[in-house]
Amino acid sequence: MMDELLDLTVGPVAHGGHCVARLPDGQVVFVRHALPGERVRAAVTERRRGYLRADAVEVLQPSPDRVEEPCKYAKPGRCGGCDWQHATPEAQHELKTAVVRELLTRIGGFTVAEVDDLGVRVEPLPGGPLGWRTRVQYAVDAAGRPGFRKHRSHDIIPIDRCLIAHERIQEAPVTDRTWPVKGGGVEVVASSCGDLTIFTRPRGGRTPRLVSGPRLVRERAVGREWKIDATGFWQVHPAAPDALAGAVLDFLQPRPGERAWDLYGGAGLFAAALAPALGPEGRVTIVESSPGGVTAARRNLADLPQVRVVAGDVGTVLGNPRWRSVDLVVLDPPRAGIGREVVAAVTARHPRAVAYVSCDPAAFARDVATFRERGWRLSKLRGFDAYPMTQHVELVGLLTPVS
Repeated sequence: MMDELLDLTVGPVAHGGHCVARLPDGQVVFVRHALPGERVRAAVTERRRGYLRADAVEVLQPSPDRVEEPCKYAKPGRCGGCDWQHATPEAQHELKTAVVRELLTRIGGFTVAEVDDLGVRVEPLPGGPLGWRTRVQYAVDAAGRPGFRKHRSHDIIPIDRCLIAHERIQEAPVTDRTWPVKGGGVEVVASSCGDLTIFTRPRGGRTPRLVSGPRLVRERAVGREWKIDATGFWQVHPAAPDALAGAVLDFLQPRPGERAWDLYGGAGLFAAALAPALGPEGRVTIVESSPGGVTAARRNLADLPQVRVVAGDVGTVLGNPRWRSVDLVVLDPPRAGIGREVVAAVTARHPRAVAYVSCDPAAFARDVATFRERGWRLSKLRGFDAYPMTQHVELVGLLTPVS
């Protein structure tokens, strides 16, 4: 519930899809639906010890980067999925770049000069800021209507169309009907090869039920066609797989005969990109804990004899002393990052280079700080706007031993 109104001068952007303002007594207010430099009237939505959260409900002095939100649901108190629809695409890239820079200094321990030397900036991917999302998860309310949750809430806002969804998803027969999975969800996948699949996820995490379309959808990436379970993981932006794999190859510069580890490897995207460069004498080992990811990797890379797939938790697998040495490592962990144990295990094997792919810049900055403690440096960094209109960003960093 919104309560008192505050007149605020908005300060810098912060991680989480909001900007920072301060009350006259210095109390911090995290403000959504605002931009740096604006004067806004904001409604308090949450009170916590030491700070407030608020939504800008009236703009008193707009930023030159402000635009009208294209989606009627991207408003205060409505859908919480998009954070930056009120900013130009160029401003969104600058906001995300500023967040990455701030996290590298505050969490990663970098100096401003070190961040400047990296030249980090968040780059757009091909395509516009709308119609890009190829995998959409709708929540279903008590009346069976699909929609999305409010920001920091379990309340569901029924919708008729999501503008960042792929056009085929927008046209799919989902939002014009009710669903018998109250408290569960409906998911739609529009693959890069033209497949469209709809399935439901019943409440309580029970087995998804296929409604229409193929269970295995076809994707195209790194010059290969993939068959991926519609309920499994794949990048949601159609240009992201090739962009991320291209950055990893450019950073690592793999050589024939080298050995590589693709950790948290999923379906094997990066292994597939590395294998041709390593040649028949090289080897790529994928480590993946998800049974679905292991199955997908074995299915899709069966034609690459230099690739093997190991099922298991990365930390547990690397705890085995038989995993002695490696030349190259790719890290593509879940949002939580890898943690100190895995950093220690990787650096103890003395690879010549590590490519770290991350969808959470805070976790990335924390883990890079741990690499730095162990005598490694972040040599290169690229950011990709793989989630336009939202706060999220993909990073690819190159880590190398200082010695």
